[in-house]
Amino acid sequence: MINPTVKTITLGDGRTITLETGKLAKQADGSVVLRMNNTMMLATVCAAKDANPGTDFMPLQVEYKEKYSAFGRFPGGFTRREGRASDYEILTCRLVDRALRPLFPDDFHAEVFVNIILFSTDGQDMPDALAGLAASAALAVSDIPFGGPISEVRVARVDGQFVVNPTFDQLQRADMDIMVGATIDNIMMVEGEMNEVSEAELLEAIKFAHEAIKVQCQAQLELMEAVGKTEKRTYCHEVNDEDLRADVKAKLYDAVYAIAKSGQGKHERTAAFEKIVEDYQAQFSEEELTDEKQALIARYYHDVEKEAMRRCILDEGIRLDGRKTTEIRPIWSEVDSIPGPHGSAIFTRGETQALATVTLGTKLDEKIVDDVLNNGKERFLLHYNFPPFATGEAKPQRGVGRREVGHGNLAHRALKPMIPENYPYVIRIVSDILESNGSSSMATVCAGTLSLMDAGVNIKRPVSGIAMGLISENKGKNYAVLSDILGDEDHLGDMDFKVTGTTQGITATQMDIKVDGLSYEILENALAQAKEGRAHILGKILETIAEPRADLKPHAPRLEVIEIPKEFIGAVIGPGGKIIQGIQEETGAVITIEEIDNIGRVEIASANKASIDAALARVKAIVAVPEVGEIYQGKIQSIMPYGAFVEFMPGKDGLLHISEIDWKRLETVEEAGLKEGDAIEVKLVDIDQKTGKFKLSRKVLLPRPEGYTERPERPERGDRPERHDHNRGRRPDRRDR
Repeated sequence: MINPTVKTITLGDGRTITLETGKLAKQADGSVVLRMNNTMMLATVCAAKDANPGTDFMPLQVEYKEKYSAFGRFPGGFTRREGRASDYEILTCRLVDRALRPLFPDDFHAEVFVNIILFSTDGQDMPDALAGLAASAALAVSDIPFGGPISEVRVARVDGQFVVNPTFDQLQRADMDIMVGATIDNIMMVEGEMNEVSEAELLEAIKFAHEAIKVQCQAQLELMEAVGKTEKRTYCHEVNDEDLRADVKAKLYDAVYAIAKSGQGKHERTAAFEKIVEDYQAQFSEEELTDEKQALIARYYHDVEKEAMRRCILDEGIRLDGRKTTEIRPIWSEVDSIPGPHGSAIFTRGETQALATVTLGTKLDEKIVDDVLNNGKERFLLHYNFPPFATGEAKPQRGVGRREVGHGNLAHRALKPMIPENYPYVIRIVSDILESNGSSSMATVCAGTLSLMDAGVNIKRPVSGIAMGLISENKGKNYAVLSDILGDEDHLGDMDFKVTGTTQGITATQMDIKVDGLSYEILENALAQAKEGRAHILGKILETIAEPRADLKPHAPRLEVIEIPKEFIGAVIGPGGKIIQGIQEETGAVITIEEIDNIGRVEIASANKASIDAALARVKAIVAVPEVGEIYQGKIQSIMPYGAFVEFMPGKDGLLHISEIDWKRLETVEEAGLKEGDAIEVKLVDIDQKTGKFKLSRKVLLPRPEGYTERPERPERGDRPERHDHNRGRRPDRRDR
């Protein structure tokens, strides 16, 4: 009989989250089933007993996978099975990884694999907000050393009120959406987007999230105690030589400190640091300088460099490149850098450079999203590329990695709120990082803003971004907040805090904390300093281009959008698409049509205005309602003994009776010189109210001959009375035979 251990967490709105262990996946080091209403996921964690030789980092791998069966769906594609991770799954992995990674012991280097699988969902509760809690709970019930527990919650501001873990429907009405990861005592991670909120509002949301997280962390501690996993495994993943450690520090610290405060550029500084290590290693013979000893020297030197950099900042206020803590690196930028795209820009800040291009497209260029819970189309795309040459590395460039997906998503969130509502074009920004030494994602935001304005996209307001760092000691009692951090300051510092926004407020943020004891006071100061930095960078952007261009580039596609009644959609498309395809072939325009809210939305695009005008006229003619008394340019479709059928509007034929062709009496239509395919001008003179048939006239558009006498109208064949001869016999017709 299985007796699982269960712990229940109650949210503020009455919803409950249950954590269950001891029933599923019992061979894993730790496993927990999390359930919230009909959302159910399994989190497992397994760790190797020993570290691989030479490993001096935390080899953590987090995987999050959503099963299509969780929502009663089949996967797309030929194989009809789940494939590579979607961007949404990758972003969820990163959220969990960033909160967990800093809390493993510094000397624990065994491989750790965290797997989170979504097995059930009803499309109401958002599973990504629960993945961090599930993963931490699995670690809590294992014997793997971990400094948690942690939890993650999503906080949204809906109708002016903060909501923890909102539903999909609630999130649609929110003006703030952030994910916060924290322990009981400290904030570890923040990421989200917002509609130009203030620094104080963001800080309030983080505090609100932390209160909910404290409850969830306490539940994990109780679960850990209930299963008897308060004691974690012992390990020994590092072999140290304390004498060598002391020798490295004694002999190298002063030289490293001098370089750290010299203000040299990245490559000069790196070469100088490498020279110090080479000179130190030169004192050892080849026999003494084993691979193990070289690894120890590198590790101890890293600690020396970290301490020297931090002491320079805390004691003297001098950073690696010689700047003050609030100083922004030199900035230059330009627009219209490349002729081919519809908009382009280069943004360079210090040794970080981004080249952004904008492409404008039609509905046919929309991205189709077919995730388990997210189905739809995306009209604003941003892709971020980070080639190895950006940091001078000699290695091949492979496919898009998780880092590229994460950085691109942050820039996408920063710029998306500024795209005009109902903007007719599909927009794709591509940011290629050409140089990198700190905050290439923020350079992408700035370059993206410039390229959008260069393309003539009428964004609401320009957006700038900045990355903030932190050097602290004594649990934050002594600290320095750094504006526009370098790569080394990110690597050796205690915080990476990216903030983007406009003059009106913050649009996106991403924060990773690497130390305990980060107070809200430090966060508040960092946000205020970031606001000043953003304003400085925005000023530089506006010096390059003050506002979006008044018009698109000459080679950009022109686009017209009209709305038509729903009942005319079929008429525009035609049987088998014949009408719409014919219009495209004849005019050269690209036409798409869809139904939105019972209205037909027709999009016509072409680089040629005449082409758009011609296609627009054709579509308008199809959806136009014929009016009696209007004159139309028609085309003869067929000729009958009693007249001709004329297509006077697309898809609409009327009878031009032989008596309405000319003022003179005609025995045949051909007498007027008309034949099939001829263009002819006609006037709509009547619409039969019962049948809806159209009656056309040509003669009323011709000059009336002098002395013309109106003759009785010759009836149409179907309207002629039956002939009777009452005085003499008649020839029997077929009915009498």
